[in-house]
Amino acid sequence: MAGRLEGKVAFITGAARGQGRSHAVRLAQEGADIIAVDICGPISDEPAVIAASTPEDLAETVKLVEDLDRRIVAIQADVRDFDALKAAVDSGVEQLGKLDIIVANAGIGNGGATLDKTSERDWQEMIDINLSGVWKSVKAGVPHLISGGNGGSIILTSSVGGLKAYPNTGHYIAAKHGVVGLMRSFAVELGEHSIRVNSVHPTNVNTPMFMNEGTMKLFRPDLENPGPEDMELVAKFMHVLPIGWVEPEDISNAVLFLASDEARFVTGVTLSVDAGSCLK
Repeated sequence: MAGRLEGKVAFITGAARGQGRSHAVRLAQEGADIIAVDICGPISDEPAVIAASTPEDLAETVKLVEDLDRRIVAIQADVRDFDALKAAVDSGVEQLGKLDIIVANAGIGNGGATLDKTSERDWQEMIDINLSGVWKSVKAGVPHLISGGNGGSIILTSSVGGLKAYPNTGHYIAAKHGVVGLMRSFAVELGEHSIRVNSVHPTNVNTPMFMNEGTMKLFRPDLENPGPEDMELVAKFMHVLPIGWVEPEDISNAVLFLASDEARFVTGVTLSVDAGSCLK
């Protein structure tokens, strides 16, 4: 069923790589034009476990979307900066003519300690990006959905960690649970405008945020230099299905469904793409 988003415009945060890039490409495959935002740089002055996205990453997203013969407006902006987000969305709408879909996807993983040992810096950075950044992204785009008068779809990226807890990631768990609260509140408040709001809850995804040295050591503290195969042995225990992680495209297909008219009466839903993790 090609063309499920024909004539639509989607605003996607964290679009330079990983799930965000995958979402941009998948929605473009179905006919959407894209407003792509990413910080394209480090999130702080502290050394990062996960290498930052780059302008070159965002340029690759642009190329992939344009190769599908879709339009894309790509802007570097930090989701912690509401004014920058609003300017990016406003510019994108001015160039592409409208806005129908918001995918608040940008997020980070930092730290790796119990809550009582989590630093204030890691806590605040996590909340500012993974929770407040989601709120600001929606806040920046909603006026265009309302003024368009045609309803719309908003998809917030949470996590299985938004539905259950894991040790050593309490600040992440708190932020992702908060995203569910945002989703439900926005769904109640925006329903009168025929705007649907839902969240997706991925398990481990094969992106740099998961496939990195820090995560591998978190999964396999018994090994000095664990690799993906070592991590997979443990990661499989998280799931009912016999896999350690899913691919970005698996999450993008869920986002596509929620963005499309096939989900026209679906709102306030927590949609897990988790290989059965929530059953464990």
